[in-house]
Amino acid sequence: MTTTATRPRTAAAPRSAAAPIVRRARRRFSFGRFVAWAYIVIVLFVTIFPFYWILRTALSNNYALITDPASLVPTGFTLGAFQRVLGLATPEQAIAEGGSGASIEIGHFLLNSIIYATLSTVFIVFFSALAAYAFARLRWRGRELMFSLFLTALMVPGILTLLPNFVLVKELGLLNTFAGMILPTALFSAFNIFFLRQFMLGLSTETEEAALIDGAGRIRVFFRITLPMSSGPIITLSILGFITAWNDYFWPLLVTSDDSVQPLTLALAVFKQSSPQAAPDWAGLMAATLVAALPMLVLFMVFGKRIVNSIGFTGIK
Repeated sequence: MTTTATRPRTAAAPRSAAAPIVRRARRRFSFGRFVAWAYIVIVLFVTIFPFYWILRTALSNNYALITDPASLVPTGFTLGAFQRVLGLATPEQAIAEGGSGASIEIGHFLLNSIIYATLSTVFIVFFSALAAYAFARLRWRGRELMFSLFLTALMVPGILTLLPNFVLVKELGLLNTFAGMILPTALFSAFNIFFLRQFMLGLSTETEEAALIDGAGRIRVFFRITLPMSSGPIITLSILGFITAWNDYFWPLLVTSDDSVQPLTLALAVFKQSSPQAAPDWAGLMAATLVAALPMLVLFMVFGKRIVNSIGFTGIK
């Protein structure tokens, strides 16, 4: 007689209490969140669509633009507009594609824009830093009153200073010169002075005081200590100033009529001349606009984060 031993069935191990059951929480519909996302989408569309429309027009044929102006895609796709802008097309080829036949030496005007924007930026940032240091560190009678007068300049629209500045440049005989374009804005910028002063007020004075005790003068302290410590906002103002000068149109239009000093923004007007279809060369104008804006787009893509961080840091200080 044989007997079989049966093993007792073990109960399943209970689920560890330490492992919580993860449940995916359902997000309830929020009208406020919906409005916020709708606003973001609208702002993105309003911001990006003009750039897309410029690109679409630049890649189109002028004759096709006349027949189908509302198309959302390039009509009669061609790179002829960019060839006209870069001087790679003959006048006959430009007219055949609906252009005016006019062309510009884009390299020459590009160099003028670089010279104008660079010199404007260097002078305005340098003199603004000097004035900001005087308001933040030096003690002199009437300092607060003078700074208040500087702040009132922030409330004066720039359009009101165009005529006095033009008369000044004309009387100095600086029309059709880089000096005439740069002078009115190079010596005074209320925003830059205010921006740098607020930053310098937040800097520690211990290092500067130690240098002064050791015999360093104010000028040496400014260039060796204060200026390097203010490199963040100075770089930010330099980038913003360069972009502003690069895009400047109305002031160079007032004080220059000679191609030898005119920036690229003024040279783009040549594409507004009548083309064979009795309309401006819209494709050429948009292509030239893209070429002129490309350096600024690259500059902002490279230094955009630095600009935002520096402005935020200065505001906190």
